[in-house]
Amino acid sequence: MFDKLPISSKTERILTKSLDESITVEEANHLMNIKGPELYPLLATADFLRHKLVGDNVSFINNCNINFTNICTVRCSFCAFGKDADDPDAYILNDEQILAKAEGAVANGAREFTLMGGVLKDADIDYYVHLLTLLKDAHPDVAIHGFSPTMVRDACRVSGIDIAEGFEILKNAGLDTLPGTAAEILTDRSREIICPQKVSVAEWIDIVKTAHEVGIPGSATIMYGHVETLEERVEHINIIKQIQEDTGGFTEFIPMTFMREYAPIFLEGQSDLGATGTQDLKLYAVSRLMLRDIIPNIQVSWVKLGFRFAQVVLTAGANDLGGTLGGDELSEASGAPDGVDASIEFLSRMVKDLDRNPIERNSIYTEFYPIE
Repeated sequence: MFDKLPISSKTERILTKSLDESITVEEANHLMNIKGPELYPLLATADFLRHKLVGDNVSFINNCNINFTNICTVRCSFCAFGKDADDPDAYILNDEQILAKAEGAVANGAREFTLMGGVLKDADIDYYVHLLTLLKDAHPDVAIHGFSPTMVRDACRVSGIDIAEGFEILKNAGLDTLPGTAAEILTDRSREIICPQKVSVAEWIDIVKTAHEVGIPGSATIMYGHVETLEERVEHINIIKQIQEDTGGFTEFIPMTFMREYAPIFLEGQSDLGATGTQDLKLYAVSRLMLRDIIPNIQVSWVKLGFRFAQVVLTAGANDLGGTLGGDELSEASGAPDGVDASIEFLSRMVKDLDRNPIERNSIYTEFYPIE
């Protein structure tokens, strides 16, 4: 496959091996550091492996983000969304506002509500149960993808219950899947810089595993391009892989490039932050070669990358375009390059232009709906 290509013997050996088995951490680190013309064989290998393992469908979901508050006690240095409670722009949506947003989304065919927001100081498990019940009573057939490990941990502490009990309560109230948020980068060195008030690496792993054991699957994410090293990116992917080998609870892996424009850490003078385009491509390709079909669905975040580059990244091993979103105040506050809303028709056009097949899905990739 690699005859006459300008690549080193080590890169050729790793890529050849990857066609049949997962690459190691050391091999992944090598690929993260390749330069020049070696990039193209890496991307071609990841795309070939994607085709071999999961075929040529590109899936996405018709969904709607409901960000119920921007008040947050966990003020991360990468986040431009969170506000103090006394900020004039702070808000907490009331029941009527939440239901109005949900109703509009359902009228447009939404199959999922992504229920997220800032971490409220006194929010207990009953508060999140109320939000779930509110939406499930009104729209019982729409899945709820909601909350974060940090929010669940804090709510359980306020309520005086353990994490497993908290997840049981949330599941019974209608929580279907758990977002991969609060993962950011799973190394304590970097977390101490960008999100010291969030859960630690060990806590995140324990909380996510507990959710899976209770029967709540969900996403795995990585937020990269800030203060982490290339090696820490690989370490993060390997942790996700190990969790999946233990629980099988991840439905997808979502790399999310750091948007720096309005981030406090960037505005404070760290101007060298942000991944380059080739780093984005390598991250997706290496993810496919490490995860293979243990997490078969690798999602491109068009809201982070922009539509045109997201289409390019679909050729680097990815097979999912996320969702229509119906608004995403968190990304919007960070400077989403192409807005925070997309139509089924537009996403389908992106996919068809690659000679691949657009298909709508549910939250957990068990039901697929042909697009006319």
